[in-house]
Amino acid sequence: MTGLPAGVGLGTVLAVLVPVAVVTVLLRAIPFRARRALGDSDLVKLLGVTMPVGVMTVLVVYTLAGSGEVPGGLVAGLLGVGVTLVAHLLFRRPAVSILTGTLAYMALVNFVF
Repeated sequence: MTGLPAGVGLGTVLAVLVPVAVVTVLLRAIPFRARRALGDSDLVKLLGVTMPVGVMTVLVVYTLAGSGEVPGGLVAGLLGVGVTLVAHLLFRRPAVSILTGTLAYMALVNFVF
């Protein structure tokens, strides 16, 4: 009658969905609360400087290490790294560089090669 499988009631569904919703909201709220509490911390300031470089390094290593298994291979990976480097030199914003390089790489792998 309610569209649920046999033996599954609304109470069971709510017993699963409510805790999942609460945990999801908490996991999204905790970093913002922690940021406010640690905002003046030297560690947070250091992470703010080093994390973008770390993220870019991990993306480059991951991309080039697995490039033999994707269309375009190493050429697409190196072109993606090149686009990322050029974007970073032009804009000096890590988020823009990462997004631009990732989009270029995905376009090369999915549409060009």
